[in-house]
Amino acid sequence: MFKRFGRVHLIVGWLPITVFTITGLGLVALAVGYCLARQWKALGQRLAVALISAAAGLLATWLVSDVFMLFEVSLGWMVILTVAAGIGALSFVIACLVADRGFKRILSSLMIVPVILATALRIDMIYGEYTTFGSIFSVPIYPRLEPNKTTTAQMSLEQWRDSAAQGHLPKHPAKGESYSVRIPNPASHFSARAADIYLPPAALSSKPPALPVFVLLAGQPGSPDRLFTASGLQQMMDAYAANHDGLAPIVVSPDQNGATTHNSLCVDSPVYGNAETYLTRDVPDWIKSELPVSESPRMWAIGGFSQGGTCATQLAPRHPHLFGAILPVDGELAPQQGSQDDMIRDYFHGDRKAYQEQVPTTAIARHAPSNQVLFTGAGSRDPRSIRNMITIAKAAREAGMDVVAATAQGSGHDWHAVRSTWEPALEWLGERMGLGPMTKSMDQYTAIQLIDISQQQGKEQA
Repeated sequence: MFKRFGRVHLIVGWLPITVFTITGLGLVALAVGYCLARQWKALGQRLAVALISAAAGLLATWLVSDVFMLFEVSLGWMVILTVAAGIGALSFVIACLVADRGFKRILSSLMIVPVILATALRIDMIYGEYTTFGSIFSVPIYPRLEPNKTTTAQMSLEQWRDSAAQGHLPKHPAKGESYSVRIPNPASHFSARAADIYLPPAALSSKPPALPVFVLLAGQPGSPDRLFTASGLQQMMDAYAANHDGLAPIVVSPDQNGATTHNSLCVDSPVYGNAETYLTRDVPDWIKSELPVSESPRMWAIGGFSQGGTCATQLAPRHPHLFGAILPVDGELAPQQGSQDDMIRDYFHGDRKAYQEQVPTTAIARHAPSNQVLFTGAGSRDPRSIRNMITIAKAAREAGMDVVAATAQGSGHDWHAVRSTWEPALEWLGERMGLGPMTKSMDQYTAIQLIDISQQQGKEQA
């Protein structure tokens, strides 16, 4: 019963439609009640309260978001306006509750919860953070991976594609499957939560090919489940596999933080343990021993959103023997946790040089020249992330990397930016990794706008 409740969608489907309908009809009913009773003055007073409250909410939210930067990134104008509208609607309802009697008091008392829920759901739609009830409470949504579910690779990608061309592919399902698994930590002893993995149809056949690997990291706060659900990852991969004879990357989303409230910075530290060793030794070792994957760095990518994106740009340049591609979205220019001095003291034993080695631009420069590739994105409404992206993309281009940088149109610091970025990135990297040609050209992805890094460098030099 609880599992069924946990699968109820918050962004699409009957629940948001019902909440928005009840809220809209209730507010209209209150206003019509005043009109039918010809209480024009009272209605004007209630609306004035709502407008003044909405204006105050708009100002306060803007100050918190864009002036004092309490959340370190802007909430974005869509969220700011939604919060202001919610405060205005709630103030209208409360004003009716306090000042009126009878039907309007009863209705206004019943409207408080729907107004709050409608505001929260609209904000969630903007960010795309929580897709189901279960994702709010971190309820595990994927079954455990059984030891006998997978086998190591039995053929190459070329052999699989040749078999597809001849119509003799091994039997495999039409769609992939997602699982939860505890990845052993013998090297790091890092206390990680369960990872999520996606196995494409080809990986579930009796003779799977050696597939590429995407190691993808959620933001902070966040979890592997959050990355899978909020990014729509399984649907994205299944759609890709349907156009490529069941081929798609195996996706592994390990836990880089250990808990929702932790920020490991993806480094080995005395604060939360050996996160970097876990991500660069334990996780790859387990993947190579248990799943049908290629061991070539050219076939491995690491990416992530927000803090996870920062981790990807820290780790990949420093571990080119593992990762040939980088897929960050809305990342930072450096690890972030409180003040820089406190962070260096706590996480790096006061060693500023050790901290500097984790700064992506420094790591990229020190490991140049590089034959890695970078496909990076940022929400068009997140100017800070765009600046960060361009700075890192320039450093990567100067180090010899092949770089694609894009802004996700209409998105902020949110999971919509992730989906808009990773869909073309999957096609672009899939072609490079031998999964098959792109199904459409890059300029046909209308959700992104490509940025010419060479022009950005020219402007800077001028």
